[in-house]
Amino acid sequence: MTIQNTLCCISVCWLGLLAVPCSAQQDSSIPHLRKQGTATQFVVDGQPFIALTGEIENEGATNLDNMKWMWPEFVKMNLNTLLPVTYWEMVEPEEGKYDFTLVDGIIQEARRNHLRICFVWFASFKNGLVSWAPIWVKRDYKRFPRVQIRNGRSIEYLSVIEGYSDATRDADARAFAALMRHIKEVDGQQHTVILMHVENEVGMSGDSRDRSPGADKAFAGPVPKALMDYLQQHKDTLLPEFRQVWEKAGFKTSGTWEQVFGKGAATDEIFMVWNYAQYVNRVTEAGKAEYPIPMYTNGWVTRRSSIAAVAAKGTEAETIGYTHSGDPMFDLLDVWHAGAPQIDFVAPDVYNERDFEQTCMNYHQSWNPMYVGEASGGAAGAAEVLWAVGHDATGFSVYGVEYNLLRQDRDNELGRVYKTIEQLMPVIMEHQGKKGETTGVLLGESGQTEKARLGDYTMTVTVNPNRTRPSGTTPAPASVPLAGALFVLTAPDEMYVIASNENEMAVTFTPNTPGPALVGVGTVEEGSFVDGRWVAGRHLDHRITALDNNCTWCASALLLPGAYKRRDTHSEHGILRVKLYRYQ
Repeated sequence: MTIQNTLCCISVCWLGLLAVPCSAQQDSSIPHLRKQGTATQFVVDGQPFIALTGEIENEGATNLDNMKWMWPEFVKMNLNTLLPVTYWEMVEPEEGKYDFTLVDGIIQEARRNHLRICFVWFASFKNGLVSWAPIWVKRDYKRFPRVQIRNGRSIEYLSVIEGYSDATRDADARAFAALMRHIKEVDGQQHTVILMHVENEVGMSGDSRDRSPGADKAFAGPVPKALMDYLQQHKDTLLPEFRQVWEKAGFKTSGTWEQVFGKGAATDEIFMVWNYAQYVNRVTEAGKAEYPIPMYTNGWVTRRSSIAAVAAKGTEAETIGYTHSGDPMFDLLDVWHAGAPQIDFVAPDVYNERDFEQTCMNYHQSWNPMYVGEASGGAAGAAEVLWAVGHDATGFSVYGVEYNLLRQDRDNELGRVYKTIEQLMPVIMEHQGKKGETTGVLLGESGQTEKARLGDYTMTVTVNPNRTRPSGTTPAPASVPLAGALFVLTAPDEMYVIASNENEMAVTFTPNTPGPALVGVGTVEEGSFVDGRWVAGRHLDHRITALDNNCTWCASALLLPGAYKRRDTHSEHGILRVKLYRYQ
């Protein structure tokens, strides 16, 4: 079968998922994760799926009438998945009495607008705080104890210490189980709800650990056997920063927390991570017992130094102010994985554009797929999602999506990129996880260059500093908006490319296999997929470009057009189909 025919068959099936109302779908298999090569893929109704999502701001989904104006915005954004919040205080306003009115209304509206749903469970923790727990939990501080910091002062964080805060954990778990049981009843066949985000940005501020009486007792006791067994079984593959902390303390296989990991803030943080993981695991386990769709949690990424660097400071680190202890930081994912095996993955919040790639790769471990939990929208988000999809992303989420078009993306650049990824989804998923067949680049400086491997070629991608604006306008600044591109190789010399359109980029190719030493760009066709068929638009420019100042040799370059080119032509197409050739 030809690539064109294969693409057509897959695309027709894929687009049908969005064209047919959810109630008409008959596939009874629930959403799940699967491995394909090195990638973890999300599967919905039997088809691989990348969640192109947007999260509603914290209070935005508390009222169905308040959401009426949002739904057309979600459609304009070309989301395929929406992240509204489900609030414990609204689901269980009185203990044991449940109200799913808001949940049902959101599901119904999502179906009308052909959107999938990932609910965010705001329960014991929202940014670590107790904000969305029911009032009956907040008032009963003896049954549901708070975190205490130095000097015995209580703060408004629910304690998570095993054996001390079990009543809080179990109440949360019962409510979440009731929610998942209800979702299965109303949506178990339609699969509008495909994913659950359990809790939000867990952790505590103000100290390096909980110092309540129950926490002090647990901290003075032995490290749980489950964690010690995990460390010994995975000793050679532990993340190096965490392994270094254990190694420095002598690789002990039993003992108190300070005996096993040393004295200081690093050990306090490991202790808190373990307890948060155990807590979230119990809540997740209760939900999955009712309806086992994929579930994840997110990390704030608040600590800038490594856990090994914190350990090196010993007790000094405790006195400098701890911004957030218990956050599932990347270098403690081993502790999180040992303590919360029911969680399918941990997704980082990545708002720092310049650290985006490194942060994502830090979290992309063998068991933890690439999934961006929260990110900026607009042109930056458009560039970042292309990089993430090129690196096997399972999903990408923008926070505050209802205001994206109003505040920061009037040209709907993120929506355009979401649309083109959706069109190319069947091709992406076919090649995802296969060595050298997908990649992405992300560049943030004028003249910056990045190299990437694609099949038998090394690509050199450069932001063109002289072509980011139409001629006659203000010169391009030294620092330009992020530029991103996704490359999918479908044959040895053929590829599809999606580029963000803030800046023009130039791509040159170098072969990595024997044969002619030079690579030319044969054809560049702009187009889109309509009902699974490639519809060609313009044939675009590619040119000879000097690769050094003396132009001792020159090469054919693929130009990824900047924003001004698209705006001049008002082209609706957003995918490039590129063919290469070799010569000498």
